[in-house]
Amino acid sequence: MPEQATVLIVDDEKPITDGYAQWISEEYTVRTAYSGTEALDKLDEAVDIVLLDRRMPDISGEEVLEVLNERGLDCRVVLVSAVEPDFDILELGFDAYLEKPVSEPAELRDAVETCLRRSEYDNKMQEFLSLASKKAALESKKSNAELDSSEEYDTLQRELLRLRTELSDTTGALDDQDLRAEFQHGRE
Repeated sequence: MPEQATVLIVDDEKPITDGYAQWISEEYTVRTAYSGTEALDKLDEAVDIVLLDRRMPDISGEEVLEVLNERGLDCRVVLVSAVEPDFDILELGFDAYLEKPVSEPAELRDAVETCLRRSEYDNKMQEFLSLASKKAALESKKSNAELDSSEEYDTLQRELLRLRTELSDTTGALDDQDLRAEFQHGRE
């Protein structure tokens, strides 16, 4: 059974942070931070998703994003902000944007789930590309007879097929989720 994802919730408004934590604590391991400084202290390799307020008085969410990238941490970021998105968001390294107030727990959970699916897709894609590279290297140096008689090559082909199917399924789930989110946003 896969271990629970860890979500770091960062907002300088304690009731918002605690409310979000309550909404998702049954599904995820939750950490909370009430400032950008505290967020930087709690950010480590175990964090899978960061729900990050964009505007905070000590260190902004944008500055937290910069440090996160400098540290090379591999986590997804949902920017949660009362600031209406403008073209400046194109320069920021985040995965999803939620506008405050987020009043429905499902909206927050959906954003986290979508980010987790994207991470899963990225990991599977890296594994797929690695195996495809190995397959290409073998095919360039081995004869068809050698490939046909190799159990390892047969296992490699089965693994590539499995990953291709999983990637297709994950992409379909992402597309459906992203389309639903876009459709709902367009109706507002």
